[in-house]
Amino acid sequence: MTKITGIKVWQVDLPLREGRYSWSNGNFVEVFDSTIVAVETDAGITGYAECCPLGSVYLPAYALGVRSGLAELGPKMIGLDPTDLGTVNRQMDAVLRGHPYVKAPIDIACWDILGKTTGMPVYKLLGGAAQEKVALYRAISQESPEAMAAKIAGYKKEGYGKFQLKVGAGADADVARIHRTRAMLDPGDVLVADANTGWTRAEAARVVSAVDDVDVYIEQPCLTYEECLSVRRRTVRPFVLDEVIGDTGTLMKAIEDDAMDIINLKISKVGGLTKARLLRDICVASGTPMTIEDTWGGDIVTAAIAHLAQSTPEEFCFSATDFNSYVTVDIAAGAPRRVGGFMTAPDRPGLGIVPHLEALGEPVAVIG
Repeated sequence: MTKITGIKVWQVDLPLREGRYSWSNGNFVEVFDSTIVAVETDAGITGYAECCPLGSVYLPAYALGVRSGLAELGPKMIGLDPTDLGTVNRQMDAVLRGHPYVKAPIDIACWDILGKTTGMPVYKLLGGAAQEKVALYRAISQESPEAMAAKIAGYKKEGYGKFQLKVGAGADADVARIHRTRAMLDPGDVLVADANTGWTRAEAARVVSAVDDVDVYIEQPCLTYEECLSVRRRTVRPFVLDEVIGDTGTLMKAIEDDAMDIINLKISKVGGLTKARLLRDICVASGTPMTIEDTWGGDIVTAAIAHLAQSTPEEFCFSATDFNSYVTVDIAAGAPRRVGGFMTAPDRPGLGIVPHLEALGEPVAVIG
């Protein structure tokens, strides 16, 4: 039996190529604080993972929380078999209540170990290659309508055909953003207006009414599930839920309530690939497409996204994210790289990446 013998933790800064990423309610990030995790074994196989919350105001998750949680959780993982993923997840849930984003990098690193142990890429272990390549969306940081339209025009030239517009800054300005950016797109291009919980129910009602004749998806308009459901019932536009879908219970309720057409499935938010796969399979069984992504990150997060997306049937994979193209620092060799508006998962054992240890520096924690 393979056993976990140690866990190493690094902190790395990921500056944005565009300088700043802005979303609803005036929130922004310029440098992402990412945590890299190595799970070491007595078989000489090491698994890697990454967790990068979107600041501290987006979800109940923050960068220092990842590392503090790992200091609490890590010692209780020593001695477990990392290839027994069910046991690993049950142990994590037993010794630390909640905090799924803390557990995610341990789970993902164990998937990397399982792939390396079996000689198979993670996408094979998640069900096999269900599509040849994964369609990507580009998030358009919140600016003026004209600036956002210009960004879309530039990214269209790079091959993207799906765009997530960051709105949630007042109904009038957001209506202008949606109309101005949709005018830049061709039939068949996808535009998603993502309020990131930033509208009141009254603002959301005004916006969906004003864009009723526009080819746009409405994403996570309000803070609560109940408010979003109210807005969903006021519009004929396709509807996306994100922040309020965090586990199987909320997903099953949303399916039963017909609360959305699509969900955003963020791997670290739900606790890693094991639980993300469960939610993915429920979505496929219920006919619910997904955007497969995470809160943020670099090369290693992008690899995990690519493997889960590659193993998801194309008709249920609405889009995915190549976060490593947004940042200026490379932290791993072998990570997926965008080709036009698409990426593919590495076809090597495990996640298929090798961290640049020189870029990571010294570990901030060594457990075990």
